[in-house]
Amino acid sequence: MNNILVRTLSGAVFVSIVLLPLWFAKEAAVFIFAGFALLGLIEFYKLFDKNEQVSINWKFASFIGFLIFGIATAVIFRQVIAIAILLVIPLLFILFASEIWRKKSNPLLNISVLGLGLFYVIVPFALIEFIIYSDTNYFPLLAGMFLITWMNDTFAFLSGKFFGKTKLIERISPNKTWEGTIGGVFFALIAGIVIGSFFDPERFYFWIVAPLIIAPCSIIGDLLESVFKRSANVKDSGNIMPGHGGILDRFDATLFTVPFFLVWIYAYQLF
Repeated sequence: MNNILVRTLSGAVFVSIVLLPLWFAKEAAVFIFAGFALLGLIEFYKLFDKNEQVSINWKFASFIGFLIFGIATAVIFRQVIAIAILLVIPLLFILFASEIWRKKSNPLLNISVLGLGLFYVIVPFALIEFIIYSDTNYFPLLAGMFLITWMNDTFAFLSGKFFGKTKLIERISPNKTWEGTIGGVFFALIAGIVIGSFFDPERFYFWIVAPLIIAPCSIIGDLLESVFKRSANVKDSGNIMPGHGGILDRFDATLFTVPFFLVWIYAYQLF
């Protein structure tokens, strides 16, 4: 019970930090998500601190990653010309080439981890900022995506806790069950119907389909982060959020969901 209370209070603070900037001003939202991107990238790289096969310079890699995120943001919001995105390529090569002077074992594995961190963390957060820029009515879109994701996550946890018996993929995540998964998807569908009915009726049918995309992606995103944590032999990506773990533990579902959700936004506009 104490753990549930801590998770609830911590989760409420997290929800406020994510949704309030989206509601008040896109500039505030950009600032907040930039912070999440940097913290998430640092967490990802530090997963491998105790891994004997991987040895990376997480400070330099995080600096390069934040520069790349900053360039992408500036291009998205047209603060610089679009061709400036080409600066990302030499920054990537500088990051990879830094392995030449580090004299560490498994340089190819180190470079792979560096590249994966940028792709896994920086790209989805940049896509979130693209949604903010590309749609003047972006709040219902992003708030709805987050709410459905959280609804799926919360009720998957609760359904699994009280009714879970059949393991989903035990070798990756021993606590996840089919009963929890079904419960999460069911309540995600309800959330989509409520959002489409009361908060964004102009896109009602969009929100009927959206949970069918968001919920499976959320589940896969959660499992994918579990794969990373098991590979690094850690339980949580960090401890910044009591009862939840780190930034990646809270955004794991979102990071995998955002690319598919963005495709659905543009696909829906074609109908």
